[in-house]
Amino acid sequence: MKVCFVGTGSIGKRHIQNLMLTAQREGFPLEIHLLRSTQRTLDSEIAAAAARICYATSELDARYDAIFITAPTHLHYPIMLELRGRAGCFFVEKPVFDRADLDITPFMSEAVYYVACPLRYTKVAMRAKEILRGERVLSARAICSSYLPDWRPGRDVRDCYSAHREQGGGVRLDLIHEWDLLIDLFGLPAEVMQMSGKYSSLAIDSEDLAIYLARYPDKLIELHLDYFGRLTQRYCEVFTDETVYRFDLIRRCILKDGEVLESFAETPNDMYLREMAYFCKLVQGATEERNTIAQAVRTMQIACGDTDGRRSP
Repeated sequence: MKVCFVGTGSIGKRHIQNLMLTAQREGFPLEIHLLRSTQRTLDSEIAAAAARICYATSELDARYDAIFITAPTHLHYPIMLELRGRAGCFFVEKPVFDRADLDITPFMSEAVYYVACPLRYTKVAMRAKEILRGERVLSARAICSSYLPDWRPGRDVRDCYSAHREQGGGVRLDLIHEWDLLIDLFGLPAEVMQMSGKYSSLAIDSEDLAIYLARYPDKLIELHLDYFGRLTQRYCEVFTDETVYRFDLIRRCILKDGEVLESFAETPNDMYLREMAYFCKLVQGATEERNTIAQAVRTMQIACGDTDGRRSP
């Protein structure tokens, strides 16, 4: 498999490492090319893994089996336009774009575009989907709360894209995984009300809090997202006729009426490894498409809180 990575930051590095491990496990040959925009020193492990390092599109090969778009969010769209036609499959890091009103017709036919949704590959989320198939859900409430400066220890929070609205930062897009998971579990809501803004003292210009209320024909769902919670929380509580479930992604367990029903021994990287194994099968044509650009953009429209796809103030 010959692949090209555009973007070698922390998430790009993770995907390169996981792709190498997946190739080793599955026994297929792997050739990695990198497309870089700067001469900044590259991580030694990633440099050693690369067969070629390019600094211009003209230096790339004409065709790859897959291209990974792991650059900052606001660069995804122009990069994808420039590399259109150079691969049969594209892996696009979440969120797919920094705005949801862009023309996606250029990406609708000539290749497969998969948009990352790693939470779906946690054991908690996979079991939640199985358990809830047999339940009548009345309501759910989910939260993703953590302290942004703790995300990248030793790095000034102002240097990361999350801090800057114009780079695709802000909880509505940065934490779009929560909406992706809720939609995977419950489908698309009929109506969404949301409020968001910048409320903490963090030195950022992106929104650090968003609250949603989603209406379905048979249920209501609440969602809380923030960058300032000093107690890290990431779970979804689901209320049924008979039971209250808590699907806890931090503790990696499922509670039923307050008692632990199941717990899972897995590392934070396991969901990314499962996702990479899925994507490699997709490249090989051995599995069905999930989370296409059209689906990812629809999720963005819900997360942004505006029906025309633009991020509201």
